[in-house]
Amino acid sequence: MSISLYSATVPVFKQMLLALSDVLKKGEEHAQQRKFDPVVLLQSRLFPDMLPLVRQVQIACDFAKSVPARIAGVEVAAYEDTEQSFAELQQRIAKTIALIDGMTAEQLNGSTVKEVVLRPGTPKEKKLAVEDYALKYGMPQFFFHVTTAYNLLRHNGVEIGKKDYMGSY
Repeated sequence: MSISLYSATVPVFKQMLLALSDVLKKGEEHAQQRKFDPVVLLQSRLFPDMLPLVRQVQIACDFAKSVPARIAGVEVAAYEDTEQSFAELQQRIAKTIALIDGMTAEQLNGSTVKEVVLRPGTPKEKKLAVEDYALKYGMPQFFFHVTTAYNLLRHNGVEIGKKDYMGSY
């Protein structure tokens, strides 16, 4: 049995972004119920050298939109990283879901892209076969940032569990 690049990416991104949206809602409610500034959660880190929650969500969205676009050979939509509130993060997630919902299986599966070049023209340039890019680089990166966002909320007392992390499937 084989699975298409579309099936391995777009529906998975959407499932996890919807779940991320839900855990962020619970994070915001947690701050409201306990009467503390939501920025405390948005800027929380697991360790000082790690990126804060807001950045984890931004990067998760970046991978969710860039992986299918690069596979399809279309321009990756650029987002400004200006979100500073839960509402703004929710908008970013919704915008990302709308963007990937616009991608078709034919765009990804029928793509002529055979290789993705990361950091072109730099000393860190790396060329990956499109399947390796999607499954060994893009998806793991996406899951790292979604998981870290979940862990930041859980670490800060938001009552979420595995079912929340997984979302509906």
